[in-house]
Amino acid sequence: MNRIGVLGTAVLFAFVGTAAVAYQQQDQQDEKPSKSEKEVKPQDEKQPVPEHQAKPKARQQESGSQGISQPQRAQEQSPQETDQRQDEDKQQQQRAAEKKQQEQTQQPRAQQQQQEKRQQQDARQAEEQNQHAQQQKSQQERDSQQQHAQQQQKQDQQHAQQQQQARVSQQKQQQLIDQQKERLTQYRQQLDQEQARAQQQTAELQHQNRMSQYRFQEEYLERERQEQMAFRNDHDHDYDRDPYYYTAPIYRYHRGESYYEINQYGADQLRLAVNNGYREGFRAGEADRQDRWHSDYRNSFAYRDANYGYSGYYLAQEDYNYYFREGFRRGYDDGFSSQYQYGQYAEGRPSILESFLVQILNFQSLDRDGN
Repeated sequence: MNRIGVLGTAVLFAFVGTAAVAYQQQDQQDEKPSKSEKEVKPQDEKQPVPEHQAKPKARQQESGSQGISQPQRAQEQSPQETDQRQDEDKQQQQRAAEKKQQEQTQQPRAQQQQQEKRQQQDARQAEEQNQHAQQQKSQQERDSQQQHAQQQQKQDQQHAQQQQQARVSQQKQQQLIDQQKERLTQYRQQLDQEQARAQQQTAELQHQNRMSQYRFQEEYLERERQEQMAFRNDHDHDYDRDPYYYTAPIYRYHRGESYYEINQYGADQLRLAVNNGYREGFRAGEADRQDRWHSDYRNSFAYRDANYGYSGYYLAQEDYNYYFREGFRRGYDDGFSSQYQYGQYAEGRPSILESFLVQILNFQSLDRDGN
């Protein structure tokens, strides 16, 4: 009996508690009118709300944050999040303002750069036009000088042909042959001395690290050695049949304080001396420019040697050396400055202009009787 009483009492209390809870929830729901109830007309406020309509509203309230709209969430944000969002907005506005200011600053700068670029282009075009005009003027002057020199050369050739048949006496011929043999003996003795001086100059260039000038000198010496080999092996020259020794002179030229007479064969050798000197001088000046060395043609071995192209015949060595150096210093100036003032580039190599060649040699034609 006691156990049955206890169980019954417990069941009764559980039932009463459940009913009280349900009644309390019902009262809370009745105290909170829904949105739909607020919109009801005044005459309907006293009507009871059906139970089946109250339950869905209770479920919506129980859903928690899942039923809250976006504006409501924004209102429910903490003050810290609001300040952070405001700071981000200010930073974005500041970056936009800086970008706009930078664009406004760059626009005049770009316009200024374009204007400067146009000015540079205009200045460059004007300079090119000026250089082109100067080149045309120089070319016209050269053409005029070239034409004059060709006419003078043509007259000289005609005059030479007229006197080609003139012969010197046998006594004069033998005198020229004897002079030639004596010059050859002296020249062969000087060649050995020149080789020792060339070695000393080569060592000096290596010490100064002037590699371009060093290469030029080595090439110069090699070309000169090739010519001297043929000269050293020539021991049986036929002087009697060589026209130089029996042809009468047709030109007179001035060197130093003296005048000299020469025939066509000797005149050709003097022209060769000037041309050889110009070509070697051009290469020497170009080498010093590449080595960034100061202009100094007198210190060049080729200028001091001045024997390249000399065969030992027809001319005295001092005559050939003199006119070789006259061409050399002009060629050196053109090579060092990298422009053609005295010469031109023709047939794959530099050569002196005919007008300057005529000016350097300054031949004067002789009458048939030698006056």
